[in-house]
Amino acid sequence: MNVAETQGLYITPSEVIEYLYCPRFIYFMNCLEIPQNEDQRFIVLKGRKVHEQRQVRNPEYVRKKLGCVAKDRDVYLVSERYHLRGKVDEVLQLADGTLAPLDYKYTEYKETVYRTHKYQLILYGMLVEDTYGLPVHKGYICYVRKGNVVKEIAIGAKERSEAMKILADMVAIIQRGKFPKRTPHAIRCLDCCYRNICVK
Repeated sequence: MNVAETQGLYITPSEVIEYLYCPRFIYFMNCLEIPQNEDQRFIVLKGRKVHEQRQVRNPEYVRKKLGCVAKDRDVYLVSERYHLRGKVDEVLQLADGTLAPLDYKYTEYKETVYRTHKYQLILYGMLVEDTYGLPVHKGYICYVRKGNVVKEIAIGAKERSEAMKILADMVAIIQRGKFPKRTPHAIRCLDCCYRNICVK
């Protein structure tokens, strides 16, 4: 990633979810500045409500089970190194002296961690490590529907390298106005807010 090209550019882990769903989201949102207008969608509103409720009633046993000895909530972080910014639900300090991001999802765990969730968490981990100056080797996703299922995600060299490739492609789209290929999953186009303006 060229430092000069990315001067003043910051990507959020949430935007990475959009990119992984379909790269053209980044083009429409960042290059053409066409908003999604998703504020009225049920899942978005419900997800925000869950995050608000978590502040007052999130069970401590979830953190204890993970070996958490201290935590910071709703931490807004910025990394010039990775050109990332975003708010992490929780930063956990673990008993071994490392840190781990904890991200809450208003979805039910269905035997697999979505690729979008995985890379969002990996980027949160990189953001936490760069900002706090302490090692991050893993992170956690808590699926709040049906029992607060917690899944551990490794944040190693391989995962970081893959995340950096994603960031580099997103930067190319934003800085150069690169029109990317659409998602290969045609079913995603059916409910897409950009389907009426998206060139096939």
